[in-house]
Amino acid sequence: MDRKLDSMDRHLLSLLQANAREPAATLARKLKVARTTVVARIARLEREGIIAGYGVRLGRRPEHPAVCAYCGLSVRAANAGAVIAALERMPEVLEVAALSGQYDYMVFLCCDSHEQLDQLLDQLGGMAGIKQTTTSVVLSLKLDRRATVG
Repeated sequence: MDRKLDSMDRHLLSLLQANAREPAATLARKLKVARTTVVARIARLEREGIIAGYGVRLGRRPEHPAVCAYCGLSVRAANAGAVIAALERMPEVLEVAALSGQYDYMVFLCCDSHEQLDQLLDQLGGMAGIKQTTTSVVLSLKLDRRATVG
């Protein structure tokens, strides 16, 4: 990164996190600057790697509210690669973060039901190389900067 982020950069990033599809003209009105300024700032933030990309986040179907949980995994070092490969094949696994501290990985899971979550946790607990799991079910999100507007 060539320079620090200023308050406009931070505000622009916050707006893009809320809705990355927001038109530049709308962003410019919210920031009280010219559209060309917004376009130039976004291009610079992309060039500097601060904005790494854009993607699609799948929403939940209202008739099937998701049950989400964070699951801490303690893994035998020799099995870490196989564990990560197995997690990559599970569509309910949305994120895997390597950690320092008590757990080796923190896994974010979303299932269609508590029963499905229970089965998935049994599957994880029985996986070769996983020494221990600890799970916390998400009750509600208080802040989600990755949420889509719509």
